[in-house]
Amino acid sequence: MSAERPNLALDTPAASDPIGAETDQNAVPDTDVAAVTTAAPPLAIASDRDPAGVPIHRGWSPLGAHHRWMEPFVLALLAGGAAHGYAIVGELSQLGITTGAVDVGQVYRTLRDLEEAGQVRSSWMTGTGPARRDYEMTASGFVALDEWAAVMKERSRLVAEFEARYLEWVAVPHLPAERPDKSAEDLGTG
Repeated sequence: MSAERPNLALDTPAASDPIGAETDQNAVPDTDVAAVTTAAPPLAIASDRDPAGVPIHRGWSPLGAHHRWMEPFVLALLAGGAAHGYAIVGELSQLGITTGAVDVGQVYRTLRDLEEAGQVRSSWMTGTGPARRDYEMTASGFVALDEWAAVMKERSRLVAEFEARYLEWVAVPHLPAERPDKSAEDLGTG
């Protein structure tokens, strides 16, 4: 079973007003308005949205806890279709996201957290072999993936900026006066 990317309306009141303007929660919306306002509110992974409602982000950290670093990878893998936990572990290993073995417990904790947040749903599959739990993304999961994409894009920009500045100092020989931490002897110029 493959999850299809939902067609989410980005001009909902929740998307256009991230602070959440007061609305009459008991009002019955028009049929046309109800169809447009079913999109999930922003998840606060990315730091902002552009005028079109596309997630954007500045800085290194997403909003939220540090332990969430695996979420974008798991969501990106599930965007391609449903998978069971060990298949996700195998894909993460192939990506090389860690220097050693992928922590299976962390993958399952991440899947549980994503399921509790409504971004992933799971079901038990039976057939040949032992039963296994398959995971698939929800509409909220695709919204979260869009926000994570903004965070990762910003991280890529920051890494490129760091690399450019680093190479500026490493690739070009510098005089000792420009590098107060190094003497002329250390640099081989004295």
